[in-house]
Amino acid sequence: MYSKEPGLSPAQREAIRKLQQGLPSAAVLVLIAAPGAGKTTILRALEAGLGGCRLGMREFVESLTGSPPAAVEESVFQLLDRAMAANDLLFVDDFHLIANICTHYEYPRRNVLDAVLTAILETAEAGSKKLVFATDESMPDPIEQRAFEVKMDDFGPEDYQTICGGWLGPDAPPLDYNRIHTFAPSLSARELRNASQWHGLGDSLDTESFISYLRSTYLKSNVEIKEVEPVDWTHLKGVDSVLRELESKITLPFEHHSVAAGLRLKPKRGVLLVGPPGTGKTTIGRALAHRLKGKFFLIDGTVVAGSNSFYCKVDEIFTAAKENAPSVVFIDDADVIFENGDKGFYRYLLTLLDGLESASAERVCVMMTAMYAGSLPPAIVRSGRVELWLETRLPDLEAREMIFRERLAGLPEPIGSADARRLASATRGLTGADLKSIVEDGKLLFAHDQVHGKGLRSPDEYFLGAIEALRKQRREYNRSRPPKLVETVKVGFASA
Repeated sequence: MYSKEPGLSPAQREAIRKLQQGLPSAAVLVLIAAPGAGKTTILRALEAGLGGCRLGMREFVESLTGSPPAAVEESVFQLLDRAMAANDLLFVDDFHLIANICTHYEYPRRNVLDAVLTAILETAEAGSKKLVFATDESMPDPIEQRAFEVKMDDFGPEDYQTICGGWLGPDAPPLDYNRIHTFAPSLSARELRNASQWHGLGDSLDTESFISYLRSTYLKSNVEIKEVEPVDWTHLKGVDSVLRELESKITLPFEHHSVAAGLRLKPKRGVLLVGPPGTGKTTIGRALAHRLKGKFFLIDGTVVAGSNSFYCKVDEIFTAAKENAPSVVFIDDADVIFENGDKGFYRYLLTLLDGLESASAERVCVMMTAMYAGSLPPAIVRSGRVELWLETRLPDLEAREMIFRERLAGLPEPIGSADARRLASATRGLTGADLKSIVEDGKLLFAHDQVHGKGLRSPDEYFLGAIEALRKQRREYNRSRPPKLVETVKVGFASA
């Protein structure tokens, strides 16, 4: 396995250039970069070229050994003060880990770290010393107020190529790094290294296998695909126009990378899928989950109901979706969630939807399902937030016949020989979910007669009996329902 460490990537070299540019005039500098982006690599390169001393977590932990648990600040002061006395240039790696300890709400000595840092920085300025801090996030106020700040650029395809190429070696087959970056644009140097080293253990390496590894390892949705009923586009009947719209405006940017890159395509930002219960809205979500795998994120009643922390859960889902973009956030039964949940939830969702207008999140599609468009908050469906309106309708005669034929296929005789056309004619006004239930109930009626040795009726009769039983249940339910107190407003809509 080839294991040479790669050289600096373009983004890392640019960060070094900016830091070197700031060193002559600034006493304090801060490098801000995402976790795993190579901050330590950058500091090592600067130390090798400029001299000085680099302090990492090992040195900090050693300085804490033997100190009282609540004396972190004194240990930090002594370590930095000694290092500055011996060096004019000091590199401090991962300082946010120390800051997080001292600013935690349970830590007993709040604001002491600010005093320590103020003393250290004043000493550095007075003695013409230089300090370079590296961090994943914002720094304590004394550093932020004084520092020359350098934010490392996000990785592009060239960074992917440099990092992966260094680990894979010169003899590795060429990979399409533009496509890999389009598929997973937020990978860290550490994740790229791991993917490259994993492929170095095997014999096969190409763009497809590399992307497949990334999908299985780093692109994790909140949906366990193995627990989702397998559904394919071909399983959905009577919603051909909806599927055409989803195919061209949602899945195409995911699956045709060269076309999407050339035309700069991105999925629609907001999609509303409206239709009566049982017309396939959730089934479409299942089909998308299987098709997109790690690019699919689900928000439903299990996320929102019965939890005091659902805002955090929803925020985590949107954050993961942005990191895995292009991706789909599927909000199932949105009207029920808004009706029964916290009234502030839809305002919170509005903020998240508006946040998707930024360049870093523009490839996230939010798809919502609802029974009636008029039951959603008007601000959610206003122009701009929802770019595509689609409607699932009750299946027509031809669609009902196709559904029955598929569900009867493979059943043993005589039950499998029922007349699909006759059953379709008898089920006008019923949903696809109703038809599935009718087939299951018809099979149970047939099995009951078979097990108890009763004379078997014609196959059609079992399913016609199930149809009549279902319609009877509906009539009884409608008679027992309380009268409506509020008239539902019907909103017209069309595919866009």
